[in-house]
Amino acid sequence: MNAPLVALTTGEPAGIGPDLCALVARESFDGRIVFVGDREVIAARARMRNVALDAPAYAGPSTTAPFSVLHVPAAAPVQPGRLDAANGRHVVALIDRALDGCVAGEFAAMVTAPVQKSTIADAGIPFMGHTEYLAERTGTPRVVMLLAGGGLRVALATTHLALADVPRAITRESLEATLRILDGDLRRRFRIAEPRIFVAGLNPHAGESGYLGREEIDVIKPVIERLAKSGMGVSGPYPADTLFTRRMLEGCDAVLAMFHDQGLPVLKHAAFGDAVNVTLGLPVIRTSVDHGTALDRAGIGEVDAGSLAAAIRLALDLARPRG
Repeated sequence: MNAPLVALTTGEPAGIGPDLCALVARESFDGRIVFVGDREVIAARARMRNVALDAPAYAGPSTTAPFSVLHVPAAAPVQPGRLDAANGRHVVALIDRALDGCVAGEFAAMVTAPVQKSTIADAGIPFMGHTEYLAERTGTPRVVMLLAGGGLRVALATTHLALADVPRAITRESLEATLRILDGDLRRRFRIAEPRIFVAGLNPHAGESGYLGREEIDVIKPVIERLAKSGMGVSGPYPADTLFTRRMLEGCDAVLAMFHDQGLPVLKHAAFGDAVNVTLGLPVIRTSVDHGTALDRAGIGEVDAGSLAAAIRLALDLARPRG
């Protein structure tokens, strides 16, 4: 049986995505990696990094090389560190090609290097992020963002929302749907037979019995109680300031945080540079790095490919057949 085939999009061509692809090509993986991007951009960045890149042209799923390049040409010349809206559609084309390949069974999973949302928007394409775009493209009504690293798994009840909009976005229906996706993919993708999920409160001290807010009483706790009665291993809501402590997390497989900057700073403090972003609920496996495009380091600055390597390894692990 051939090793799993994973599509790796190179992301914003002016950022460090092509650099990271050149760097991870020096490592070994238990699978085959297809760089989806402009071959000349990848090759040029490898030369800038003094990396001898041996990656032939992708010739379909039968390609046996550990690394190959599926050429998707950039729309405009690429200069490291200099954004060009003319390449916004090129970046989206990379995502589309990898996703289409996953849906068709050509690829076992997709891994995405960072993109610059503003450049895609400047190209006239509404784009809030990979997570939202992949959900729309696959017709998935709800997806869940989860970051893994440093021994932690942290999922989000809301993602890229202004803080003022978060309380209204957390409803009983949305929270239950999120927890069902989280529980389901911990079982299906991560192969955890009986996941234990700890849920953070929204307010300081988890509302302190309503004194600091009623969301825990009116929304979060009723959902947890209903799902726990149905057999799901979910508990809370816990005050976020004490939830993320070693003692509390000993019996936990994943934490559900209520908003982006409640959970992710903790995880990134524990594992920045090695953390992996996973989109749960999709019909395909998608992982990504935990950082942005780092335009100032493209082609010249010091970069660490640890997060991309971790994203590839996790994608391969999630994609392996269940035996």
